[in-house]
Amino acid sequence: MIVDIETIDEFLTHRTSDVEEAVRQAAATEIMPRFRQLAAHEIDQKTGPHDLVTDADRKAEQYLTEALTALLPGSVVVGEEAVHADPATYDAIRGTAPVWIVDPVDGTRQFVHGDPGFCTLVALALDGVVHASWTFAPARDEFATAIRGRGAVLDGAPLRSGSPVPGRDLDIATSHPDYTTDEQKHALLGLRTEGVVTRPCGSAGLEYLAIARGELDAVAFSWEAAWDHAAGLLLVEEAGGAHLTLAGEPFRITGGNALPFTAARDAATARRVVELLGAGA
Repeated sequence: MIVDIETIDEFLTHRTSDVEEAVRQAAATEIMPRFRQLAAHEIDQKTGPHDLVTDADRKAEQYLTEALTALLPGSVVVGEEAVHADPATYDAIRGTAPVWIVDPVDGTRQFVHGDPGFCTLVALALDGVVHASWTFAPARDEFATAIRGRGAVLDGAPLRSGSPVPGRDLDIATSHPDYTTDEQKHALLGLRTEGVVTRPCGSAGLEYLAIARGELDAVAFSWEAAWDHAAGLLLVEEAGGAHLTLAGEPFRITGGNALPFTAARDAATARRVVELLGAGA
């Protein structure tokens, strides 16, 4: 069953709150009971010591996979843990069916260490375009939603990213060096300049939320995994921000982006960050 854009719009008009409830229930059932309660056997490494997965990740993704596809018949799920088990699953992002892009626990490292800086990310996309997103930080009880063309809200209040204060240093969160190539490291060095203050990023979803609420000026990221970016990029866009790749083009969830890329509080800041990244490349 193929669902067209009109049906997606109708779905979002009537069922957005049902998606939010599914996200909340996944967190209440599978994530928060394990927060600061994880046993050693419930934590595994994927590609290395900085790439962790827990029973909360796996079970929350399973819960969301069942709940979201039931809400929208004909849709499919691209989840971080399912793709780790079968990389071919990622191809659905470039398919013709509506796709739920899910990161059950974004910030697993923080979750494992008992830090509340993690969130659940869900985005709904069709034909490579993200139409809605849900960002839930259960340990902070913060829920942000964005619908394309209809704005972004945090706990019911409109989100506006605003613009950086003129003359003040830009605050930018960047990819951890462990996740960058030598070429990307050189590009990121372009941010080491007067008027810019950088720090390693935490949960990508929460960094995007910080931009959308005007608490962070920009991010500079070097990886493409859609589950980390789809929800947050729409949240930033609908709050008034912008995103650009090193090639000066908007980031595409379908891949093939020139990296690193940035998301920022406004278009002018996004262009400035890309210029600095280009100078370092």
